[in-house]
Amino acid sequence: MIDRRRFLLAAGSLPLLGSAANAATPQAAGQPLLGNPKLPQPDKTTRWAIVGLGTFATGQMMPAFRSASNSRVTALVSGNPQKARDLGAAYGVSKFYDYGNFDTIAANKDIDCVYIALPPGLHAEYTIRALKAGKHVLCEKPMASTVAECEAMIAAAKAAGKQLGVAYRCHFEPNNADAVRRLQAGEIGKLRHVSGDAGFDLTPQQWPPHKWRAEQALAGGGSMYDIGIYALNAALWAAGEDPVSVTAVYSYPKDDPRFAEVEGGVEWRLRFASGISAQGSSSYCYTYSSRHQLFGSEGNILLSPSMDYGNIPMTLTKNFVSSSPRAGSASSQFANQIEAFSEAVLANRPHATGGEMGLRDVKIIQAMYQSAANNGAEVKL
Repeated sequence: MIDRRRFLLAAGSLPLLGSAANAATPQAAGQPLLGNPKLPQPDKTTRWAIVGLGTFATGQMMPAFRSASNSRVTALVSGNPQKARDLGAAYGVSKFYDYGNFDTIAANKDIDCVYIALPPGLHAEYTIRALKAGKHVLCEKPMASTVAECEAMIAAAKAAGKQLGVAYRCHFEPNNADAVRRLQAGEIGKLRHVSGDAGFDLTPQQWPPHKWRAEQALAGGGSMYDIGIYALNAALWAAGEDPVSVTAVYSYPKDDPRFAEVEGGVEWRLRFASGISAQGSSSYCYTYSSRHQLFGSEGNILLSPSMDYGNIPMTLTKNFVSSSPRAGSASSQFANQIEAFSEAVLANRPHATGGEMGLRDVKIIQAMYQSAANNGAEVKL
C-alpha cells in the first residue's frame, strides 16, 4: 500500500526536500508576541488549601480565586468527601484531606497557604496545625475565641517563620478603603467620632448555617464576635490608634432561647487618648444592618451598607452638600484580599491585617463582655 505523501511525490505534486522548488514554498516562522498579554508566572503564584467548605467559603472566597492573578486553589479540606469532590471537579482540584489526616498537608509541596474558614472555636487549632505543617495562614475573623488562643497563633507563626493574616475583607473593599483615604487626606477635617451598627436576625431553626453561631464552643462568643466585629474594626481603622477604655451593655431579650449560650446583642463605646470617641451596636435580634459613619470637624462620610458582598455606597457630606463617590465594585474585595495575602507571602512581609490586629480586636471584645457583665462599668485597656 502506498501512502498519500509517496503518491504525491511520485506524481510530482510535492517538491523534494532540498530542491529549488522548495525555496518558494511558504514556511512556518515564529512571530513576536503581540498585545502584551498577561502571562502566568508559576514562581509568583501561591497555592492554597481551603479548610472548611461552608456557604461563605464556597459562595464568596472560592469563586474569588478565579479573579486572583497570583493565587490558585490546589487542595480542599472537608469532613464531607462528596462535597469536596464536587467542588474539586468545578475548580480543577484533585487533592483532598479531612480533619483526621489534615497534618499530612505538610508533605504536599503544592500547598503554600491555608485559608481557615471554620467556625471561630476551631480557628486556633487548625491555624496552629497549618503553621506547624509549614504553611502560611489566612484565618477568618474573629481570629479565635480567646486572647490566649490568639497569642498562641501568633507564637506559632513566629516559630514557623510564616505569615499569619486575619481575613478583615473590608480593608480590601474599594469603598471602605477610599473612605479611610479621604479621611486621612483631610477631606472631612479632623476625625471626632465614629459610629457603627452591624447585625441580623439569627434564625437557627430556618437556616442551618446559623446553628453554630448560637453554640459557645463553636462560635467563641455571640453577635460581637460574628458581625459586630466589622463595626469595631472599622472604627479602629478610622481612628488610627488603640482605645484606652471601653464600656458596654448587653442589649437583647434575656428570655430568648436562642441566646442560652452566647450574647444576642451589645451596645458599646470606645474612648481614645486623642479625644476621638466611637460607639456602636451589634445584634442577632434586629433586621440586617451594616453601617458606619465617620464624623469630622468639617464633614462626614457614611457607608451604608458597609460590609455587603456586592454593593457598598458612600455618601460624603460637607458644607451641607452631599455627594456619592464610588471607588470601585465591592465584589472585588475577596480577590483583592487573596492577592494581598499572596503578595505578602511572596515578598516575605507582614500582611496588612495580621495576627496582631486580630488579637487586639478579641481583647477589646472580651473587655466589652467584662464591662457588660458589670452593668456597663468602664474597663481600661
